[in-house]
Amino acid sequence: MKKFLAAIFILLLFSSTSFAHPIPLRGVVEGFYGTPWTNEQRADLMSFCRQYNLNAYIYAPKDDPYHREKWRTPYPSEKISELKNLVDAAKSNGVRFIFAISPGLDLNYTGKKADEDLKFLLRKIDAVYNIGVRNFAIFFDDLKDDKGNHHEDGKKQAKFLNNLQKKLGNIYGDVEPLMTVPTEYYRLDMINGRGKVKPYTEDFAVTLNKNIVVLYTGDGVVCEGISEQDFQAACKIFNRDLGIWWNYPVNDYSITEGGNRNAKLALGAIENLPTQNVQAIFFNPMSQYQLSKISLATGAEYANAPEIYNAEISWDKNIERQYGRVADAMKIFALHSRHMENSWAKVGAADAPDFENLAQLAISLTGRNYSYDFSELSKMVEDMESAADILLKNLTPEYLKECKPQLEQFKRIAQADKLAIKSLQNKKLDPKLKNLREEIAKYENSAILSEKAALKFIDDTINLLEKI
Repeated sequence: MKKFLAAIFILLLFSSTSFAHPIPLRGVVEGFYGTPWTNEQRADLMSFCRQYNLNAYIYAPKDDPYHREKWRTPYPSEKISELKNLVDAAKSNGVRFIFAISPGLDLNYTGKKADEDLKFLLRKIDAVYNIGVRNFAIFFDDLKDDKGNHHEDGKKQAKFLNNLQKKLGNIYGDVEPLMTVPTEYYRLDMINGRGKVKPYTEDFAVTLNKNIVVLYTGDGVVCEGISEQDFQAACKIFNRDLGIWWNYPVNDYSITEGGNRNAKLALGAIENLPTQNVQAIFFNPMSQYQLSKISLATGAEYANAPEIYNAEISWDKNIERQYGRVADAMKIFALHSRHMENSWAKVGAADAPDFENLAQLAISLTGRNYSYDFSELSKMVEDMESAADILLKNLTPEYLKECKPQLEQFKRIAQADKLAIKSLQNKKLDPKLKNLREEIAKYENSAILSEKAALKFIDDTINLLEKI
């Protein structure tokens, strides 16, 4: 009987792994706004990609002036030398280096100026071709004005790309098909209110060479996920299998009133993505390089086996793998900093859902004058404070510089949660709680986390007890 069960287990194991079909092109796009990664970090990323079986990297930092605003200007010789080192590192790790240019801000499509612009672009491409780059991308994203309008011509853009691809093939012969991001790069922006494809997208899709890889971001710029149905609907618009530019764990859109793009860290798992017919997947990370590795590792597992990927298991396992003896503390901290949301963006698993549920129950029962056992909630708060102390003491400087403000804020929130519990138990607001909440507010320009869980518990407690 034991042999029979063992045989069944082995059969199930191999049958499950047989469903693992890796996405052909899978990797990281350095496409965020804010301080670009250092060359040392990029070189380390190549090793990370090999370790996690990612096979591509797109160089597209928005704040590299030569990538976007000054796309016509050749890279200085020292920058070319740095890029060559990076291209060599990519090759040695089996990673495809994709060099991206974003010329759409002022690219000319017709007349003498268009001929001149094409020469500028080819000169830029030639410089990196000579250091070993064979993959190129031309991006037309983020060209809308302050009112959300754009005046791009989809047919002209597509013809430009087709012409460029043909010229690159004629000049070099060994370059891969181009990759692009259109101006209307999320599905709900590609269609009007009646579900009809907009003129720009229709012209772009119909005109574009079928070999050119198109990336899009889902139904929104930053969205909760992409269902199989929504993905197929987007592919149908372009009459091809699309690639995905996934905006998680990037956090550059989470801008505080003080202008900080990095106040909240996205430390959750990649989740809710399609499993069929995805041609490419690129994860857009945070400027915080080391902390981005949590999500990127889970993304790698998804990309290598979409059909059998489990986000929570992957998240737990990869924190263990990356953080070793402080992994338990990191899990507690990261649990409170997974969900990203603003007026137009929503992505990532909920922050500390068990804490949120217990806190809501405590507030509800106290408000109705019922007794409540705070022991489980108190244990969570003690663990939060302990986790903050452990990480502040034991993380290496390169990690700590990416999250010290958030860890210090996490400790303040835990201390305030302690006072909130004490206040609810006594049914009387401890005056120190309001003082600590004001102190937390002082640091919210640089550190935000657990807005709907541990932080909300403080505010709910104050609001409730001020009414009693």
